[in-house]
Amino acid sequence: MGERRRYRKRADQFVVAVRLDLEGAGFRYRKWGGEQQCKAGDWVVDNDGEVYTVDAESFARTYRRVGPGHYVKTAPVWAERAVADGFVATKEGRSAYRIGDYLVSNQPDGGDAYCVAADRFEAMYESDE
Repeated sequence: MGERRRYRKRADQFVVAVRLDLEGAGFRYRKWGGEQQCKAGDWVVDNDGEVYTVDAESFARTYRRVGPGHYVKTAPVWAERAVADGFVATKEGRSAYRIGDYLVSNQPDGGDAYCVAADRFEAMYESDE
């Protein structure tokens, strides 16, 4: 992998999100080349047309409410460019990435990971170093 660096979401980047505050076992869906799992209490996020779920604990730790249904990611992330195609294990499932995509984590040690296509990542994040 490439060199892992610290990034921050650009100030004008917000998501629309709804917490699944419902009783039940959640649901499964296919996205990013793998099966994803959503649990009761997780969040359904619309990130500029890209819709997915986020683990409840991860969302609470990394996002802040800025208006009704609108949230900004305030926590930094650590990311590196992928040097080969592969898969990353996320809290929701397994996601495929391609060479050049970004492998992103909410923790400096690489924990709470996900992947983002290079063009989307570069539009949403800026260096925080």
